[in-house]
Amino acid sequence: MYFHYYGQLLHQQNMLQDYVRTGTYYAAVMENRTDFIGRVVVDVGAGSGILSLFAAQAGAKHVYAVEASEMAEYAQKLIAGNPSLGQRITVVKGKVEEVELPEKADILISEPMGTLLVNERMLESYVIARDRFLVPNGKMFPTAGRIHMAPFSDEYLFIEIANKALFWQQQNYYGVDLTPLHGSAFQGYFSQPVVDAFDPRLLVAPPIFHGIDFMKIKEEELYEIDIPLRFTSSVGARVHGLACWFDVLFNGSTVQRWLSTAPGAPTTHWYQLRCVLSQPIYVMAGQEITGRLHMIAHNAQSYTIYLTLSAKMWGPGAEQGGILQTSSCKLDLKEPYYRMSQPQAYPMVQDQQSHQLISTQDIPIQTHDLDDPELMQQPSPNSGTHLNMMENV
Repeated sequence: MYFHYYGQLLHQQNMLQDYVRTGTYYAAVMENRTDFIGRVVVDVGAGSGILSLFAAQAGAKHVYAVEASEMAEYAQKLIAGNPSLGQRITVVKGKVEEVELPEKADILISEPMGTLLVNERMLESYVIARDRFLVPNGKMFPTAGRIHMAPFSDEYLFIEIANKALFWQQQNYYGVDLTPLHGSAFQGYFSQPVVDAFDPRLLVAPPIFHGIDFMKIKEEELYEIDIPLRFTSSVGARVHGLACWFDVLFNGSTVQRWLSTAPGAPTTHWYQLRCVLSQPIYVMAGQEITGRLHMIAHNAQSYTIYLTLSAKMWGPGAEQGGILQTSSCKLDLKEPYYRMSQPQAYPMVQDQQSHQLISTQDIPIQTHDLDDPELMQQPSPNSGTHLNMMENV
C-alpha cells in the first residue's frame, strides 16, 4: 500500500507543488555545488527523480536514483526526457535495503520526512542507505532533523472534535439507543492526531525540540522515541494538547539551509500536527507543565503515540511539589484527522502577549560541525525563539 501510494503521479505532483519543500531542496543543492561537483550521489526513494535531476544540475558525476514503487518507470521517463542531465543518472528499481550498486556514494540525498518527521518510517531506509552506500565522512542531504513541541490552547478545535461524537448520544435512532457507544466514539475521535495549519498564537509556552542526527543515529533507535516534556506556561489557559512540527538541516560545505514546517512559516504539504487531549488541563501564567511524548513504531509504516501532560502545583503549598492535574491520550499517527484549514485569527488572551513565541528571524549558522550543539540549537527561519532542550538520540 505504501509503495502503491507513492507510485501515483498525483501524489508526486502534490509534493512537487509544495514550493517550500521543492524550492528549499533546490536551493540547498545549488548553493552547495562544491558538495556535488564530480561526486557520486544516491537518491534514496527517488520518486519522480526530481532530486536526482537537481544533483545532476549541480554537477554530480553520477546519480543512482533508487525507487521501489512503480514511480521508477515515470522517473525513467522524466530523466530520459532531460538527456543532458539524464546521461548521468541511473534509475534503480528496488528497495534500498535490497538493491546493489556498483560504487559507493559521496553524498546521499532524500526526502524521507513524513508527518511529525517520522511518519511512514522512511528515515529508517535513509539510515540503512547510509550504512550500505555512503563513504566514510560522506554527506547526507538532509543531515539532521528536529521535532518541535509546545502545549496549545484551542477551544474551537476541542469542541469540533468532541461534537463529532454527538451522533452517538441519540437515544432513539430508528428505535435504537446509541448511547452505549458514545464513550468509545468520543475517545476514538481523540485518538486521531490533527493535521492542519494553526495560528502560532495558540501556543501557551515556548517550544522545545528533540533532535535526530541522521549521520549518527542507528536504525533501531527509531523504533521507539521517548521525549520528556517540560514547559513554563506564558499565559493562563486551558491546555488542550501538544502541538508539533519539524525542521531539517542541509549542512552543506558552503551554506547551511533549514526546511521548516513551523506554524507561522509558509505552509507546506506536511502542515503541523496536534495531539488533542480528551480532558484538558488548566494552567496559570508561570506554571510548569511536564509530561512525556512516547512513540512506538508499528507495522503500518507509522507510530503509536502516547502523550501525557501534567500541571504542577501552583500557589500555597506548591513547595511540597506533586502533580495537580494529569491528562493522557493514545493516538495513531497513521490515522490522522486531516483538517488542513489555514490558520484563523483567534480573539484570545494570547493575542495580548508582549512577546512572540514564533520568531521569523533568519539567524545565520556559524559552524559546519554537527557535534557542536550550537548548530542544532540555532533557530531555523520561523521555527521558534530560543529553543531550550536538545535530546540526543
